[in-house]
Amino acid sequence: MIVDVHSHLDLLEDVKSAIKGVIAIGSGLDHESNLRILELTNKFENVKACLGVYPIDALKLTDEEIDEEIYFIRENKDKIVGIGEIGLDFKESDNKERQVEVLIKIIKKLRDLDKVFVVHSRRAEKECVEIFEKLKVKKVVFHCFHGNFKLIKRIEKNGWMLSIPCIVNRSEHFQKIVEAVDIKNLLVESDAPFLCAEAGKRNEPRFVGDTLKIISTIKKMKLEAVEEILFENYEKVFC
Repeated sequence: MIVDVHSHLDLLEDVKSAIKGVIAIGSGLDHESNLRILELTNKFENVKACLGVYPIDALKLTDEEIDEEIYFIRENKDKIVGIGEIGLDFKESDNKERQVEVLIKIIKKLRDLDKVFVVHSRRAEKECVEIFEKLKVKKVVFHCFHGNFKLIKRIEKNGWMLSIPCIVNRSEHFQKIVEAVDIKNLLVESDAPFLCAEAGKRNEPRFVGDTLKIISTIKKMKLEAVEEILFENYEKVFC
């Protein structure tokens, strides 16, 4: 009943060991990683797929290439549980206009699939929230969200999800999110192989079990209850 809703399984050396005891959702960044994630769903029962176009990678693509990847995602709609990783990254590129254009295109062309969008929003948190609000998207997971608490409350009010990374053990920001946000709006993620609880170590999906323990402590709830509610949250948006 433990689900890691966001990882990069194609970057892991020993996937079988890394996903032991959990359902792991792999997120694609480009065509190559999308293909690899789909391959892993065929190999492991407990691997699910999200297919996406990472905002920085999208800047390298023509309109035709982006359309081709959108078509590829649509063609594989029955093999996936979500669309991601998509979004905006104003830290790595100041080409904001093109990033926004691509994100809106992806949303408009794929929202009819009724799949959850998994969103990257680095230094573009406000812009991402506003875009998804304007387009009236119902199923959204904001992965590793670093926005302010006014935005966090808007996410909660919209019925969207915030996925808590393993670094919650050493991040006051994510500890405060866990404390402030209704548990019905929370999920857990590894972002493996990144964002490990232990700085400098490669992360794995199975480590989200420790994140659940931290959430149970902060929320002053039994671990079993936290696991059950977050599994229900997963089913609500991904299934």
